[in-house]
Formats: sequence, C-alpha cells, structure tokens
Amino acid sequence: MKRIMITGALGQIGSELTLKLRDIYGSDNVIATDIKKNDSEAALGGPFETVDVTDLKKMVETAKKYNVDTVMHLAALLSATAEAKPVFAWNLNMGGLMNALETARELNAQFFTPSSIGAFGPTTPKDNTPQDTIMRPTTMYGVNKVAGELLADYYYHKFGVDTRGLRFPGLVSYVAPPGGGTTDYAVEIYYEAVKNGRYTSYIDKGTYMDMMYMPDALNAIIDLMEADPGKLAHRNSFNVSSMSFDPEEIARSIAKQIPGFKISYNVDPVRQKIAESWPNSIDSSAAVAEWGFKYEYDLDKMTKDMIEKLRQKFQLRIPS
Repeated sequence: MKRIMITGALGQIGSELTLKLRDIYGSDNVIATDIKKNDSEAALGGPFETVDVTDLKKMVETAKKYNVDTVMHLAALLSATAEAKPVFAWNLNMGGLMNALETARELNAQFFTPSSIGAFGPTTPKDNTPQDTIMRPTTMYGVNKVAGELLADYYYHKFGVDTRGLRFPGLVSYVAPPGGGTTDYAVEIYYEAVKNGRYTSYIDKGTYMDMMYMPDALNAIIDLMEADPGKLAHRNSFNVSSMSFDPEEIARSIAKQIPGFKISYNVDPVRQKIAESWPNSIDSSAAVAEWGFKYEYDLDKMTKDMIEKLRQKFQLRIPS
C-alpha cells in the first residue's frame, strides 16, 4: 500500500483508520472520501473528496485522479438500519461494493472491505464458530455480507483483484458515536456510564456477542493488507475477535472503574432477534495461522481505556 482511497472515511471505522494510515503512509497518500464532508480531522487532515459510492464514474475518476494502488471500501448501512430499510440497504451495500470492486479492477489496485459476524445465521454453530461453516443469515445486513464475501472472492478468481477482508465482531470506540449497529450497545454503555452512571440496554441479559476494541481492529486491517498473499488460503473474510461478553459482564467491568454503575433493560425485539442469530464466540485460528493475527485488549483493559478517553473527550473530572 502506497496511495490509499477510503470510502466511508468519516464513519465508525473510517474516521480512525484514515488517521492511522496517514500516520504510517503520509497524509497526502491517504484519500478520504464520503458522501458529505464534515469538520473532523479525517476530513480536514489530508486529501478529501465527496463521493457517492453508488456513482461508479465518480469513484473511478477520484481513484485515477490520485493514482491509488489500494481501495478500502467501508461505506455501508449497518445491521439495525438495514433491517428497517432493506431495499435501500441492498442498493447501497451491494451496489457500492460492486462499484468499489470495479474501481479496484480498473486500476489494478489492492482491495479491502470488512465483513461481519452478521454473515452468520441461526443455523451456524454458536460457540467457537469456525472460519468455514454454515452461513444462512436471516437479516438483510447478513445477506449483504455473505454476498459481499462471495463477490470479492469472484473478483479475485475471475479478474485477479487482490481482495482481502475481515469478518469483524462488534467494534468498540470512543471516537465515533454509535451508528445503528446491533452491537452498538457496547459503545453506548460506556458513553452513558461516563455521563450518567447508568445505562438501559436494548440487548437482553445473557446475550453473548464477539467484540473488539478499535485499536486492535485497525491493526488487524493493516496487518492483513501487508501480509504475504502467498500465505493467504482465505481472503474474504477472516474471522477475528478478541473477546466475547454479555451485558452483565461489561457492566461488571465498568463498575470496577465507576463504582455504583447500574444497568437496566428495555429490550428492542428487532435488535435482540438479530443478536440471537449471531454466534456467541468465533474461532480466529485461520487468521492467526495465515497472517499472524493478534490483539492487545481484553474486556477490562478496553474498559479502562474507554472510560479514560471518554472522560477526556467530555472534559469530565475523574472522581478521587
């Protein structure tokens, strides 16, 4: 990777990945794109172009303008929002992905797009879910992700595009606010803990889902993209995870840092049903074997860092 174009660069992953890549590869070599510009560091700290991913012509023109050798396609509608707007989700998620793949093919560029544990379904083995297994999702988001994995494989086998991807769990970050995903409760709970000392969860007690702290997710993307392609038996997409917990466990971890923190429940049946269709935990051994996947943060270490960073963000006094 030398010159990288990112779609959805102002979203949950992109807003942090853009900055990290600019630190590594140079600000002028990472071109952020999104459907509209804001005043974030990702938008203002280097090249930015307004690009609608459903516009193939604009995407190709932008990639050629900057002579990119890598396309990172992050623009997508997330799980709960996609379930509320399934036709729009299909058109955006699949149409945008096809355009991004065509752009990579046109420029002979390396390609990355994230998949998700949403690609699994209720018939998938729930515990220690294998890399290669039954994938019959029952959500539009999940259908998009399975189709996306297959489409990226197709572009690799048919056209030789160097496609790569990660099957992400829920991602926890203090930088971008929650964006409509089922696993976003694990972000919201920290915001509410720091602000109010309590949280009402829309996910029910006892519901386990895989999670990862954003710094580990960003490192995983870069490590995969820099990996020797000859060692990649899988490409689209690798299981990666660093922890699995339910709402009670994350609440107990928060209470170690914020004594008196309380959690209550007002379960959202739509997002609860989605969560119950996903694995309790997934097996990342293929990623470890093929490109050395590793992570740094477990639940308590993530909790400590999240609370410290959010207190700084909101300029809150740390209790003595």
